[in-house]
Parts: sequence; C-alpha cells; structure tokens
Amino acid sequence: MSIKSTMMNFQLTLPTMLERLGQFFPDVEIVSRMPDKSLHRSNYGQVHQRAKRLASALTKAGINQGECVATLMWNHYAHLEAYMGIPVMGGVIHTLNLRLSPEDIAYIANHAEDKILIVDDVLLPLYEQFKADVNFSKVIVVPLSGAAVSDEYINYEDFLASGDGDFDYPMIDENAPAGMCYTSGTTGRPKGVVYSHRSTVLHCFAEAMQDTLAISQHDVVTPVVPMFHANAWGLPYTSVMVGAKQVFPGPHLDAESLLDLYEAEQVTLSAGVPTIWMAIKQAREAQPNRWKTAANMRMAVGGSAVPESLFRAFDAFDMKIIQAWGMTETSPLATLGGIQNSLAGLDKDAQYKYRIKQGVPLPFVEVRIVNDEGVVQPWDGVAQGDAELRGPWVTGAYHKNEGADDKFSDDGWLKTGDVCNIDR
Repeated sequence: MSIKSTMMNFQLTLPTMLERLGQFFPDVEIVSRMPDKSLHRSNYGQVHQRAKRLASALTKAGINQGECVATLMWNHYAHLEAYMGIPVMGGVIHTLNLRLSPEDIAYIANHAEDKILIVDDVLLPLYEQFKADVNFSKVIVVPLSGAAVSDEYINYEDFLASGDGDFDYPMIDENAPAGMCYTSGTTGRPKGVVYSHRSTVLHCFAEAMQDTLAISQHDVVTPVVPMFHANAWGLPYTSVMVGAKQVFPGPHLDAESLLDLYEAEQVTLSAGVPTIWMAIKQAREAQPNRWKTAANMRMAVGGSAVPESLFRAFDAFDMKIIQAWGMTETSPLATLGGIQNSLAGLDKDAQYKYRIKQGVPLPFVEVRIVNDEGVVQPWDGVAQGDAELRGPWVTGAYHKNEGADDKFSDDGWLKTGDVCNIDR
C-alpha cells in the first residue's frame, strides 16, 4: 500500500491574505501622496473593511467570477483597495497602463472585455479621449482632488457605501484568475497575461524571502513602479501579506517629491526603473545634506541594466541598489542580483562586477539559454542564447492564446526575447 500525504488541501487565495491583514495588522499605516501633494493617511484596518465593501458592491453590480474590472489609477490607497477588493469577490483586476496611447488603452479594455472602470478623477481627461471606443457598464470615479463627481459617473465613496462590510467571500479556486496586465514595449499588439491567486501568493512568498527583497512587517515600502505595470512588481501584495507599511507617491514621481517622502516616512524599501534613480542621484549630489533617508535603504531597480557607477553612488548615500530582472509574463520578479555567500570574501571592486549582473533565479524559477538551433547552452559565461524561463508564477500562455506560436517553446518554456550568457 502506498502512503498518501496527510496535508490539508488549503487554497492559496487572496481572501485569506485580506483576512490576515485585518486581523493582525489593522493599525499599520497606509500613506498616499495626493494630487495636491498633501498626504492621505489610512491603515490596513480601513483597507480590510473598504476592500470588502468594494467586493460586495461589485457583486451587487453584477460582476461575476472571472470577469474583469479595470482600473485607471495612480499608486494610492484606493488602488490598493481595488487590488484586494476585486479579486476577493472572484473578479479580475485589470490595471490599464495610463502611459499608453488612448487607442491602445481602448484596444486593451475591449480585448479584456472589462465590465466596469474605476478611474481617478484627475485621469478623467485621459478616459474621455477613448470613452467613445469602450463600453463599460459603470464608470466609478475616485474623488482624489476633492472636486464633485459628475452625475455621469458614480462616486467611488458612494459605491463603497452600497456594499456590505460583512461580505462573505465566495469559494475561489487557487488557480482562478486574480489579476491581468498587458505587455507593453513589444512588437505587435499588447498581449494579456492573467495571474492566478496561486501564482500571486507564491510570488509574494518568494519576494519576501531574506535572500530576495527581505520584506517584513518592519519595513516601510514605497512602490515607485506604477501599480498599473506588472502589479507594481508585486510589492503591494507582498506588503499586505507580511503587514508592511506602504507609502504611495501618487502622481508625484520627481526626485525631490520622492526624497521628501522617503525622509518623512523613513522608507526602507523602494522600487523603480533606472531613470528614477538617476534623477534621485543628481538631486542628492546637488544637495548632499538635505535629506536624511533611512539607514541602508534598499532599492529594487529593474527595467534596464544598471551601470556600476549608480551602484557606487548610492552606496555612498547609504542606499543599496538591488538589481532585479523580470517581465509582465513573470509576475514579474524572476531573478535578483546580490552577493552570494561564496563571493562575500571578494574585495569591493570585484563584488561590484557581480552586483551589476541580473543575479540568481528565485526559488522554483528555472532558467536556460537556447541558441538559434534550439540547443541549450552551457553556463560558462561565454556561450550566448535566448533566455527561456518556467516556474509557478511564469505565464504559460497569453489571454485568448495570442502569440502562442512564437513565445513558447515546444516543451513549454517562455521565450523572453532577451539574449544573454550565464556564468556558473
């Protein structure tokens, strides 16, 4: 007789994460920079209750499990409420990239068959550029500016008030869709990547590990990377899971606004693309004694290669760059740079040569490089090939199966389109 596992079949879903948040971390602050640059303060207790009200209101509005609710929003408290409230009622949060053209945004919303839109009032001028080309059953406006919401739309606060705070979560399978993002910057039309509850939760566990971003309840986390781009690299969800304070920059992404926020809230971890950090470097060099940021503040940097000079400059500011690599298709974190224990004895100059690399794959993410003939190449630091990935939070297809022929290998690996070599 073969032995069977005795472990419970416990589903990895976001309702469990939201309930944990309300139970153990209700007083942890959420800080949001508003359009007028004032700071809005709430906490996880409010996020817990308001996300449940949003879930209830969406259910009453006729959103069914597996249907998309779109957001057109900056990084702030209400977007975090949507991050949690839409998936826990079985819906799919579809974050629209406000930096795309109105034509592309309309195409993406129609392709995803979005049912409802939640939009910042300050982004209504953008919405109005493509609203004739889309067909949402409801448009819900978040009144960030304090101005009255037109009768043409639904006030977000009124919509929440229509929901029940004691909302009962439906049964959700861990492999059910939770979120959706579309690729950008690639050839052809954007393609949809659909994240499951399971993939999102597992990505959170990996991101929180000590050897990755080491996110804990003791951290103060600022995602500069937009929440409309690859789930803000997973930081909002991981911070929710561990109970870390979150500080959102809203639309103010200039160096001085960010540094003021980092200092005021003593941010310990932030994330963004290199252009953000180049601007912050210039600001700090111009006024070296102006800002007192948290000691050894960590900065996850991805989107393009980071020059060694930027690592050295931020080390001098007591701010540590962590090289990250990933894609919309990888939820997005796939590899992370750093110094392995076996290399810790190297001098600083030698360590920089490793820190600028894309690093080591996260646990359960597998990487290989394949040449033009389809032959897997050795990890000798010389042989080059196309990077291919697989793992539990790596997409195995695109929404409506578009692009399947050229983006996935015959044996199921994701073709990243990046050419690289791998050293031992």
